[in-house]
Amino acid sequence: MLAETGIPTKENLASIMPPDERLAQGPVAIAECFQNIPCDPCYHSCKQGAIQEFQDINDRPQIDFNKCNGCGSCMSRCPGLAIFVVDATYGDNEALVKIPYEFLPIPEVGEIVTAINRAGQPVADAKIIKVQNTKVQDRTAIIWLAVPKEYMMEVRHFKVKEVR
Repeated sequence: MLAETGIPTKENLASIMPPDERLAQGPVAIAECFQNIPCDPCYHSCKQGAIQEFQDINDRPQIDFNKCNGCGSCMSRCPGLAIFVVDATYGDNEALVKIPYEFLPIPEVGEIVTAINRAGQPVADAKIIKVQNTKVQDRTAIIWLAVPKEYMMEVRHFKVKEVR
């Protein structure tokens, strides 16, 4: 149960996931924000108008998946690090998962890391494809991970394999 473990249930996840048809069209943001809290920076950062305007500051973000182009501008603005971008079209066997990251050291492109799920369990090896870490992102790097396609909806963080 989410309130006890911090891990969303299948029902929680089903309520926020884009349909398979949308996933097959390219990158799309997923807001794994499950609590009503006063927060709306994601709405203000979305230049596509994909994050619907909040009726109440305590509302949870609602994404219009048809308007979302997966740019990820909302990711670095989310103080809860709860928005991810998934691109199922990245490759035949791999998907791209963009993850907000606020730890040091920042991983390097080409590095192989251990992809972990929402419970902190390792699920697969992943490769760092790109690191976005610009001033406008306000110290929240966006790490692009190539993961086995079957884990694209599970991988939500990673662990570096060795300390540098």
